[in-house]
Amino acid sequence: MEFFKSQSHKVIDFMRYQRVCGITSGLLVLASIIGLFYPGPNYGIDFRGGTELEIELRSKVTSEQLRKTVEDLGYHRPDVIAVGASANRYILRIQEVSSLPAKQVDKIEAGFKRALGTVAVDGFKVSPGGDKIAVRLSESMEPDAVRAALETSGARIRTVTVFGAPQDHRFEAMLVGVGDELVRGLKSKLGNAIPETPLRVEWVGPKAGQQLRTAALQALLYAMAFIMVYVAFRFDLRFAPGGVIALFHDAAIVAGMYVLLQKEFTLGTVAAILTVVGYSINDTIVIFDRIRENMARMRDVGLYELINISTTQTISRTIITSAVTQLSILGFFIWGTPVIQDVVFALTIGFISGTYSTIYIAAPFTEWMDRRVLRRV
Repeated sequence: MEFFKSQSHKVIDFMRYQRVCGITSGLLVLASIIGLFYPGPNYGIDFRGGTELEIELRSKVTSEQLRKTVEDLGYHRPDVIAVGASANRYILRIQEVSSLPAKQVDKIEAGFKRALGTVAVDGFKVSPGGDKIAVRLSESMEPDAVRAALETSGARIRTVTVFGAPQDHRFEAMLVGVGDELVRGLKSKLGNAIPETPLRVEWVGPKAGQQLRTAALQALLYAMAFIMVYVAFRFDLRFAPGGVIALFHDAAIVAGMYVLLQKEFTLGTVAAILTVVGYSINDTIVIFDRIRENMARMRDVGLYELINISTTQTISRTIITSAVTQLSILGFFIWGTPVIQDVVFALTIGFISGTYSTIYIAAPFTEWMDRRVLRRV
């Protein structure tokens, strides 16, 4: 199916708008880069840290009802994910963590030492997530006595157990954290449908979130570097920079839209950007391949005109591919959860940007490189 015929008198002059499109795209990419520093991305739980708990409900509650209840309790944009074949098991993710401020830790430690009296405290350590306290004493004590001393000092204790060998006099106290508060709040709203305790409670600290951010950035850079090498070997070295510039443009546009609308930037967003990068380079390679074929057949035609001819010949394929791809994800955007809708939003922006950058970024930059750099060399 062809929407546009590629006879010589019907060739579309795409390159006519390369300067305007190049300047516009450059300004948008610059704005996106500035936005990544100020005001900065709205990081989700994966990158900023948060609490994750898994619960199995006693009666039927839909994911929408559960999400609405969590939001009513004051937790912003929670993730509610159905797990396995059981219709009543869910994973809940919230942005809050159970970390204790340094001043509160010092206050609890001082109060604990006072409450023990003559028993010396050889070790007192709070976990990085603030969900448990490990203590080591100079002599043996009952767990209930350790718990009473900690509660006197201001800590909210869930359980106290002996840790290690009895002669080490070490104890581990699990604190009442955000997960416990969330379960209590859900129980007050939904009644007996909520169990007394969750199946598990985990947290992601800020340090782990920072490591995930670094890994996500490295994944994007590695992907672009290997794609550049592939294009250089697959076609010609002159084509590789244009392809990579187009990929960087698409990734920056998607990230800029997330910053502009303050959508949560999560691992799902990174996966969507990597998908956009793959889609964009696929579309770019189609046009590059047609340009290379036309180079062999039309030796007396310049690269400027070859790009117009090749783009006109492939524009029907580009339109059909983009439309079908967009239709395939439209249902997820309409009926999906907020998390899925955000991923589809990134894909939609990326697919539009990928189609645009193939025509007005990758090919024009290749022509500019050929005219201004490679010919001089």
